[in-house]
Amino acid sequence: QVQLVESGGGLVEAGGSLRLSCASSRPLPVTDAMGWFRQAPGKGREFIAGRDWSGNMDYRDSVKGRFTISANAAENTVYLSMNDLKPDDTADYYCAASLVFSSLRLAERPYNIWGQGTHVTVSA
Repeated sequence: QVQLVESGGGLVEAGGSLRLSCASSRPLPVTDAMGWFRQAPGKGREFIAGRDWSGNMDYRDSVKGRFTISANAAENTVYLSMNDLKPDDTADYYCAASLVFSSLRLAERPYNIWGQGTHVTVSA
């Protein structure tokens, strides 16, 4: 079973940067894809970024050009680098793994395993 642990959240001023980490208990290629999601207070969970091991990556429109998903296979870790943060980016951030091999768009794949989340607050 894959377990995921996020870290790196915190408080940052608007325009600042953070890098979130998601450590996997198993080698990353056992998954079909890894994704980052977020849930703001009073809102539903939304897809932010994802990547698979065929070189496909996808981002939510509102974070394109500001957020980057990357992976370090040797450390079984996926990262979300966030730049030019805005107050609207304030949310709980979750990483997730899809264990079902699929050709669906990354945002639509079934993500089966979830981390506990890490909170990001962006002050104005």
